[in-house]
Amino acid sequence: MSDALVIIPTFNEKENIEAIIKAVFSQKKAFDILIVDDNSPDGTAEIVKNLMNEFQNRLFLEVRLKKNGLGTAYIHGFKWAIARKYDYIIEMDADFSHDPKDLNRLYKACHKEGADVSIGSRYSQGVNVVNWPMKRVLLSYLASKYVRFITGIPIHDTTAGFVCWRRNVLETMQLNKIKFIGYAFQIEMKFVAWKHRFSIKEVSVIFTDRTLGTSKMSGNIVYEALFGVLKMRLRGLPK
Repeated sequence: MSDALVIIPTFNEKENIEAIIKAVFSQKKAFDILIVDDNSPDGTAEIVKNLMNEFQNRLFLEVRLKKNGLGTAYIHGFKWAIARKYDYIIEMDADFSHDPKDLNRLYKACHKEGADVSIGSRYSQGVNVVNWPMKRVLLSYLASKYVRFITGIPIHDTTAGFVCWRRNVLETMQLNKIKFIGYAFQIEMKFVAWKHRFSIKEVSVIFTDRTLGTSKMSGNIVYEALFGVLKMRLRGLPK
C-alpha cells in the first residue's frame, strides 16, 4: 500500500480510463488509485474491473448508483481514503487535462516541502492552459479573480481540480458540511482549508483540454460558482 492515493471520479470515460490508470502507475513514485464511477452507461467501470486483476491492491473501484455531482464523488473518495489511513490524497481528472507526471510535484510539495495542501495551478505563473477556447479561458481566469476579491483567499487558481491534501486537513474540515457539489466545490474546499489556517502551496502546471470524451461543464455549474461564493463568504466556516 502506498502512502498516497489518487482519486479519479468518472462518468462515461471509457476512452480515457485505461490510459490514465496506466499513466499514473508508470510514475516513479508509487501511487494507489481509487476510481469513483457514477454508474457510467458506457462501461467505464467494467474496464476498471478488468484492470484490477493486473493491479491488485493498487487499483480500487467504488461505483455509485447515479451521477450526483463531482463534489459528492470526491467526498465519497475522501472518506474512503481516510478510513484506510492514506497520508496524502490527490484529486485528478480522468481526461489527461492533468498531466500524471505532475503528481510527483504535488506530492513533493506536501511530503517534502511541508505544505498541507498543494494545488496544480494554471494561473500562478501567467495563464498555462492549452486547447481551451478563449471564452472558456477568460471565464475560468476571471472566476478565480472574482473568488480572490470576494473571499480574500490568497490563491491564484481557486477553481483548480488537481489538488493534494494531507489526511489531517480532510479530517479537520467536516466533509459532511461541505455545501457545494459542482464547480463551487473546489472553491469551497480551498476556502475552508484556508480559514482553518492550513498552509497552501500552488505548483505551476500546464492544463491541457481533453481530446477524447465530452466535457461535464454546464451553465448551472458556473451559476453555482458565481452565486455560491457570495453565500460561502457570508456563511464562513461550516458549523
